[in-house]
Amino acid sequence: QAQLVESGGGLVQPGGSLRLSCAASGFTFSWYAMSWYRQVPGKGRELVAGITSTGGATNYADSVKGRFTISRDNAKKTVYLQMDNMEPEDTAEYYCNAKPPAEVPALRGNTFWGQGTQVTVSS
Repeated sequence: QAQLVESGGGLVQPGGSLRLSCAASGFTFSWYAMSWYRQVPGKGRELVAGITSTGGATNYADSVKGRFTISRDNAKKTVYLQMDNMEPEDTAEYYCNAKPPAEVPALRGNTFWGQGTQVTVSS
């Protein structure tokens, strides 16, 4: 019953912006750290950005620092990825991920993934 649904992907020109959204349901969203991963054909999924359950801390891949911003709205059970000054190298399938809190060992293994949304950066 847990579900993550990504939206906001599409085609954008280099230097442009996109905002991805991930809507969560079926689990206690406010307990989970959230993250965005991306994947290109033939490669594994790469961690792009992460945010703690409260939104108090974030982390980013070096390749997107200064350009991407992850945020969350626990009331709306949604996590966002604002992508600015996009580059062709950002082209990938983007996935939303929910990771359970380490403070609750009983939830270990309850990691959820969305279906992905395609982002293409091209002239």
